[in-house]
Amino acid sequence: MKVCHACKRRLEIEKSIGRRDECPFCGADLHCCLNCRFYDRTAPKQCREPVADFVKEKQKANYCDYFVSAESGVRAQTDAAADQARKALDDLFKK
Repeated sequence: MKVCHACKRRLEIEKSIGRRDECPFCGADLHCCLNCRFYDRTAPKQCREPVADFVKEKQKANYCDYFVSAESGVRAQTDAAADQARKALDDLFKK
């Protein structure tokens, strides 16, 4: 199930997401880093695809050839794990 990065609503899209596709609910660009399964804010260039070019505006549509739409369950698990790890470090250092 695909989810919009901006409004977090489920998207019923059967085909692959094109560069100009927008969320039918909020109008946000869908072919962007924040909707890609390779997006990782802790990785170099915030992307786990090693040969992808740097994209400055992660929420805007781009021409990245490595874009693969993130599935909502995968992104939610990754974000939850990152948040949990960050909290553990904060607790460790009493931030």
